[in-house]
Amino acid sequence: MEDDKITRRDFVSMTVGVGIGTSAAAVAMAQQRVVETNVDIKTADGTCDAAFIHPATGSHPAVLIWPDAFGLRPSMRDMAKRLAGDGYSVLVPNPFYRVAKAPVVENASNFNFGDPGQRGKLTPLMGSINAAGAAERDAAAFIAWLDMQKEVDRTKKIGTQGYCMGGPLVVKTAAAVPNRVGAGASFHGGGLVTANPDSPHLLAPKIKARMYFGIAANDDMQQPDAKTKLKEAFAAAKVPAEIEVYSQSQHGWCVPDMPKQANGEPIYNKADADRAWGKLLALYKAALV
Repeated sequence: MEDDKITRRDFVSMTVGVGIGTSAAAVAMAQQRVVETNVDIKTADGTCDAAFIHPATGSHPAVLIWPDAFGLRPSMRDMAKRLAGDGYSVLVPNPFYRVAKAPVVENASNFNFGDPGQRGKLTPLMGSINAAGAAERDAAAFIAWLDMQKEVDRTKKIGTQGYCMGGPLVVKTAAAVPNRVGAGASFHGGGLVTANPDSPHLLAPKIKARMYFGIAANDDMQQPDAKTKLKEAFAAAKVPAEIEVYSQSQHGWCVPDMPKQANGEPIYNKADADRAWGKLLALYKAALV
């Protein structure tokens, strides 16, 4: 697909996905008080601006959240607050720090897929994190930074989750830092299985984490063999992985601030988003030990 010919469906397939739950911050605060700070992290390629959100007291298992192509924004912070409310110290980086500071998009619901100008602004952003080796270098830097924070329990494994564009970044993170990453979750991840020699699913032998892949119905319809190839790759590598198709949900269903579908119906599906959140918490409870 050429950069200047990204269609709406192609773009959504590559990029969409972020938070879960419209009242994420309220849920987190109801569970325990959380602290949110803006931080700068040195990487091999520069300085990454990020949000670090954690319970007010104690040290906790760390989680790295990979945003979608709309990047670090309020909905991502809300999701991190909700997760922190369940007892995790959460880092949400700006994946596009090489090109721009966050937020690159304040509210994704206002994004117009039909506007070539808007789409064109996101192309170099996606290219910056998807360049060869970029995600792996960032993952190493982010996890090293987390391990230096007093709010992080370094005796526990680290979790990582991602949405659409962030799905493959989760797989790359788990493969790049296998001795620290204990769990990885991809929700409507785009490009997890490709015909290229660097396809993310081929990284399975390098991974030691427990994995979860939530697949949207329309993604499964477009690439029905992807779930089978994922299952086969992780089974062959003897890596525990659950692959699940959400048959009632469209690509991006976990994200409350997504633009509507072309037919005017919302992409966000609260019931399935809540179910996906439950899967995530169960994964972390089992694997971040």
